[in-house]
Amino acid sequence: MQILHSIAELASLPGPVFLAIGVFDGVHLGHKAVIQRAASDARSTNGTAVVVTFNPHPMRHLHPGKAPRLITSTQHKTKLIKSLGVSHLLVIQFDAAFAETTPEQFIQALAEACKPLREICVGHQWSFGKERRGNLEMLKHWGKKLGFEEVGIPAVKMNDQVVSSTLIRSAVETGDFKTASALLGREFSVLGTVVEGEQLGRKLGFPTANLRAHNEQFPPDGVYAVEALHHEKKYRGVVNIGIRPTLAEREGQRLLEIHLFDFQKNIYGEDIEVFFRQYLRNEQKFSSLDELKAQIAKDCEAASNINSDD
Repeated sequence: MQILHSIAELASLPGPVFLAIGVFDGVHLGHKAVIQRAASDARSTNGTAVVVTFNPHPMRHLHPGKAPRLITSTQHKTKLIKSLGVSHLLVIQFDAAFAETTPEQFIQALAEACKPLREICVGHQWSFGKERRGNLEMLKHWGKKLGFEEVGIPAVKMNDQVVSSTLIRSAVETGDFKTASALLGREFSVLGTVVEGEQLGRKLGFPTANLRAHNEQFPPDGVYAVEALHHEKKYRGVVNIGIRPTLAEREGQRLLEIHLFDFQKNIYGEDIEVFFRQYLRNEQKFSSLDELKAQIAKDCEAASNINSDD
């Protein structure tokens, strides 16, 4: 998949061009409907489909205090969009300058860059541009002027509820992986980059990796049996999410630590995708490191006895 970083780069693509535009946090069933419609329409005319998204999430810039935890970071979102078979992704930097772009300027910039622009496909309630004045009606108006079609994808529903990032985020926050995965149309996971920690786990005989998850929404604190994907190979293991209360000097900092079974590689700086198989227990404070070590051994045994398909 080719990744573009500016609207101007769209000019290098063979037309006609079909755009699927959105934040796409989670790449859930509703997002997939938007992306797949643009891809299908492009195939039918031998055109080029491009997914257009933004980094960071616009709320991180416009209202940082109200910005949600992401279901998928840009790195994770890129990986998921690639898995849909899309050949081109445009990631627009959402900064102060871009926030001042009016809806009209945004549409015109896209139309001028594409050779030609045939379609803009969005979700049914998508709004865009400065003060979020842009909507489907505006797209329809400018489409008639500039020669492209606007397509608004109806809401995707499950059990009479509209599939949304907010609904999924709430399910993850409560540990309801079944609901989250159903709404996503894929298994819920967290993608993180391995960063160097204090290597206490190694001293205890259970080497762990700390994951920097790029603002992704974590499940509730606790210990989980997991599978982790690294370089397309899965490894079983145990994850602890929480503040590590036994280690007073680090108390208050929420971390995701993972111990993988039969894994000896140095993977600092590399990405791991974590799939949660089963909740094992609450995070707790132990009276000594020996007591902590004994409990970790029990956690590993319990996780080893869980069927990977559970």
